[in-house]
Amino acid sequence: MSSKRASVQRSFRLSSRTLDLLDAAAAASEESRNALADRLLGEALRLERHPLIRFHDGTAGRRQPLVVGTRLYVYQVMSTVRMSHGDIAEAADYLRISPRLVRAAVEYYAEFSDEVDDDSAAAELAERSERDRWERQQRALA
Repeated sequence: MSSKRASVQRSFRLSSRTLDLLDAAAAASEESRNALADRLLGEALRLERHPLIRFHDGTAGRRQPLVVGTRLYVYQVMSTVRMSHGDIAEAADYLRISPRLVRAAVEYYAEFSDEVDDDSAAAELAERSERDRWERQQRALA
């Protein structure tokens, strides 16, 4: 969910409790306090717009949108929707989730398609890399 746009300086007043939580979270992570605040604020704003989407550490540590109540990333749902020729009901049936959740993924994708496509590309690269590693291991065992 990283933005490719330049950052803009803003000043916010935060409660001491919020600052304590932010400092503790930054100390426990590898992110700076500013980077963490930017990510968390960005995710919170997206959650407000897309309440059936959550964020999870996905491929290579990237934060990726996940359909709430499932283990499905938005890019996975979108791949199924495409294979279903845009038929929401068919995709929902195949994934065994409600059409409402499929529509939530489609709505998120409509707003953040570039990022979701990047997630899909990263997952394909990781899958290819794992498959190549497994094939090398199989050859070594032969």
